[in-house]
Amino acid sequence: MKRRAFIGKGLATGTAVALGIPSASFGSHLQSRQEPQPFRMKFSPEFGVFAALAGTDPVEQIHWGYDNGFRAWESTMLKNRPVSEQERISSALAKKGMEFGQFVGTLTFSEVTFAGRDTSARQKVMQDVLNSVEIAKRMNTRYVHNVLGRLDPKLPYDFQMANAIELLKRIAEVYESHGLIMVMEAMNHRIDHPGMFLHTIPQAYALAKAVGSPSMKVLFDAYHVQIQEGNLFPTLDYAWDEIAYFQIGDTPGRKEPGTGEINYRNLLQHIHNKGYRGFVGLEHGILGDGKEGAMAALNSYRELDPT
Repeated sequence: MKRRAFIGKGLATGTAVALGIPSASFGSHLQSRQEPQPFRMKFSPEFGVFAALAGTDPVEQIHWGYDNGFRAWESTMLKNRPVSEQERISSALAKKGMEFGQFVGTLTFSEVTFAGRDTSARQKVMQDVLNSVEIAKRMNTRYVHNVLGRLDPKLPYDFQMANAIELLKRIAEVYESHGLIMVMEAMNHRIDHPGMFLHTIPQAYALAKAVGSPSMKVLFDAYHVQIQEGNLFPTLDYAWDEIAYFQIGDTPGRKEPGTGEINYRNLLQHIHNKGYRGFVGLEHGILGDGKEGAMAALNSYRELDPT
């Protein structure tokens, strides 16, 4: 065994000499070849998903992500971070040649905004939209995720749709002038967000069609869609021309793919075959504990990466 190990080392050294590579650099070359290949799909972790392996500092997480094959990132609540930290994150991504996806521009789970006619609420939304333009520029991203607030129980549904369309058209005008895309997410009523105005993909699709702007598109979160509607493949196929962003998480539990009922191997291969090369946000928790749990989640993405 010792002799075999010695011969292997000698062969490696001899190969390095034959190729004109210094022996020290040859060792590092072998090591670099063992690093994971970049994911084919643009998987985009959220800060904290892999903290057990990557640490708590956002830049350290980005560096870890790059070393483990990720080439994109997202942060739903990025706007709550100081500008200096946003700039630090953006700089770290740029140095690694990584892309940044969605962040939330305007968000409420308790107030009627898009569905109603309250002037002050709608003015607040428009100010959030203007602020999101500056964040998008800072992060070098085109995608802003805006949440459409709660249903208005005092208004018929069609009136609420008309109110939302009117406000979305105003937002689209702003984003079009800056080359940005707003994505809107249908959130399930059954488990997580009862009472939210936008809760199905057909509803989101109808809103996008009514606005008719390249800056107004749909975010397809498979976790929410499976809970609220099911019928994943036909639903996404019908809405395909208005879908601009995907997020994933399994159900029940909203943990990593492979921990619930969604066949993510088929789903991700399906959207890859249809030509989607955009962001796939990892908006979920980790089923297992600590490093072992995080590593299991990371390995699940290696197994699911489309061919």
